[in-house]
Amino acid sequence: MGSIPCVLMRGGTSRGPFFLASDLPQDIAQRDAILIAALGSGHPLQIDGIGGGNPLTSKVAICGPATKPGADVDYLFAQVDVSRRTVDTSPNCGNMLAGVGPFALEAGLVTASHPRSRLVIHNVNTGKLIEATVETPNGRVTYDGAAQIDGVPGTAAPIRLTFLDAAGAKTGKLLPTGQARDVIADTAVTCIDMAVPMMLVAATALGKTGQERPAELDADAAFLTQLETLRRQAGARMGFGDVSERVVPKPVLLAPPAQGGTITARYFMPRTCHTALAITGAIGIATACCTPGTEAYRLADLPPLDAEGRRTLIIEHPSGQIAVELEQDPETGVIHRASLLRTARRLFEGRVLVADPVETAVPTP
Repeated sequence: MGSIPCVLMRGGTSRGPFFLASDLPQDIAQRDAILIAALGSGHPLQIDGIGGGNPLTSKVAICGPATKPGADVDYLFAQVDVSRRTVDTSPNCGNMLAGVGPFALEAGLVTASHPRSRLVIHNVNTGKLIEATVETPNGRVTYDGAAQIDGVPGTAAPIRLTFLDAAGAKTGKLLPTGQARDVIADTAVTCIDMAVPMMLVAATALGKTGQERPAELDADAAFLTQLETLRRQAGARMGFGDVSERVVPKPVLLAPPAQGGTITARYFMPRTCHTALAITGAIGIATACCTPGTEAYRLADLPPLDAEGRRTLIIEHPSGQIAVELEQDPETGVIHRASLLRTARRLFEGRVLVADPVETAVPTP
């Protein structure tokens, strides 16, 4: 039985262990085998590990010194499947990203300032840079504060995340198919790659209202099969090939706003509906709302740009709302920056015990 130092953290509406890269094997197969064993994957409850039996609580952040110019720290995200013994490092996770700044500061990867610290995070999954602003009074991370985000009880210290040049996170293009609207199996969809690759589709096109609760959508096997069929074809059109074993592109149902926001979304991971909304997904959806010709643009109640080329979009999700501030060139339409507010909390620290030897996993490409 071996043990590895780790910190369990809540980042936004997700949760999972944070590791230093130096504490894990460099060999990808060995590393993934350890993550699978640590979280207890291969069982729906992850009963033999520290995973929470849900995709939102079966996530891992791996942090280390920056390897990209202009960055302060590296962050590799890993989605560990709950029931299957697989690991996918193709996407970024913006919620877990909220915990990277505090973790890096407390791990000594970055030196804290007073009263807050700004650090640039290199997301290894996508090669993109994200600026995080963390409250650090007297040079120490604080988790206490008055910021509240839907999907998390109580309040905490605010963490502002600003995505810098997030377009083309995996494909190099905002619109990977070259157009804002595609038709797959007689269904109109938008394939977009902003922070994370997604396939956007109007809920009504699949017989839904877009206001359904996640459990209701998860229980509709015929609907999930239809959505997955569309997703796989969209993935092929976006240049990913066979995505049956990958979590991207993420499928998203869209509908007009019902609570005074900009648009309503139901985000899938990809086979279960998120109880709130992924941060990367929120940025992609907000960008699609501002991109003429997309399904999001057609359904959104879009606020105007202010004098500085900014606007705040409110995305309604099953647990409430999330606000995304976009900075957009009024002439070209290019999104330069996307910012939003998150919170995080350090839950426990110690060492996770992993059976030795662990069975080697086959990582998802």
